[in-house]
Amino acid sequence: MIGIVGKPSSGKSTFFNAATELNVKTAPYPFTTIEPNVGISWVRVRCPHTEIGRECRPRSGFCLEGNRFVPVKVIDVAGLVPGAHKGRGMGNRFLDDLRQADAFIHVVDASGKTDLEGNPGEGNPVEEAEFLERELVEWIKEKVVKAWEKVKKLPGEKRDEVLREQFTGLGVRPEEVERIMNRVGYPEGKEEEWAEEFLSLRTRVIAANKVDVEGSEEWVRELERKFENVVPTSSLAELILRRAARGGYIRYIPGDGDFEVVKDLTDEQRRALDLARDVMERYGSTGVQEAINKAVLSKNIVVFPVADENRWTDGEGNVLPDALILQSGSTALDLAYAVHTEIGKRFIAAVDGRTKRRVGKDHELKHLDVIRIVAGR
Repeated sequence: MIGIVGKPSSGKSTFFNAATELNVKTAPYPFTTIEPNVGISWVRVRCPHTEIGRECRPRSGFCLEGNRFVPVKVIDVAGLVPGAHKGRGMGNRFLDDLRQADAFIHVVDASGKTDLEGNPGEGNPVEEAEFLERELVEWIKEKVVKAWEKVKKLPGEKRDEVLREQFTGLGVRPEEVERIMNRVGYPEGKEEEWAEEFLSLRTRVIAANKVDVEGSEEWVRELERKFENVVPTSSLAELILRRAARGGYIRYIPGDGDFEVVKDLTDEQRRALDLARDVMERYGSTGVQEAINKAVLSKNIVVFPVADENRWTDGEGNVLPDALILQSGSTALDLAYAVHTEIGKRFIAAVDGRTKRRVGKDHELKHLDVIRIVAGR
């Protein structure tokens, strides 16, 4: 799951609308979003069906001109303000909504025209990016402090066992806690190091939003100098394009660097599309699809399980019906369990759909692999 985070009025809800094609409330004032918005967006990858000349039939998601769009859950929480980890602006509640997010897209107002509270005025997008990182660390740090207080008086082996299980609510697996324990030691006096380690397990992408606004270019360059994974973004441009495509006015594939007008436009529609084209000419795309792809594919791969390794079909003859997002480093056995727990339990071997080579349970999968699982009865 991707968590979309940022201060109020940074354009988070517009980003969410563009990414999910839903229609949640947006407005130019703080705390438009109170309850978290949850939806489905899509990761764009090359579809293997292009290699065999037969159209795929996705069971979920969709495919456009050889581009497979794989579903991923997205949550948009209310705007966070400085002091959110202490409950300011209902911050604790909003941060807790993010507990199960595997990655964060931090939507920053790169126009520099709103302050840290989300009010109109002079803003600093670099400070904006820094404050949110700090809020996330402080929020996780408080969880670490509470967890250590619960276990520190337990006898050695029991203490380690319970500590490993304490952070599943934050989406941290016991084996990851074990590795942090070995690297850093126990949390006492090192709570901040633990929090930073936990945060490093999640991919963070900065969507430098509102690049359609004059004056944003300099702030985008400044963000790129100071942070990794910065994506110049215009959520507004992407929303315009997706709605125009849905209305049949243009041909546009999310993530493309251009679009084609296929229907007569009004002057107002043309002006809106001119805004989108200007963004694409300057930055290569609107950035929304790129931000989603970076958030997911930095630490994950997409794999296509099939029942027939020769025809790449399921048991009913559908070509490449399923596409699963797995952590990088996942094995054939991990894929079997992702397909179904019983398949994992009865795993015998796997077959690579391209090489037809039979592989064992520890075989590490690659991005866009096509794999058949062989399981016992």
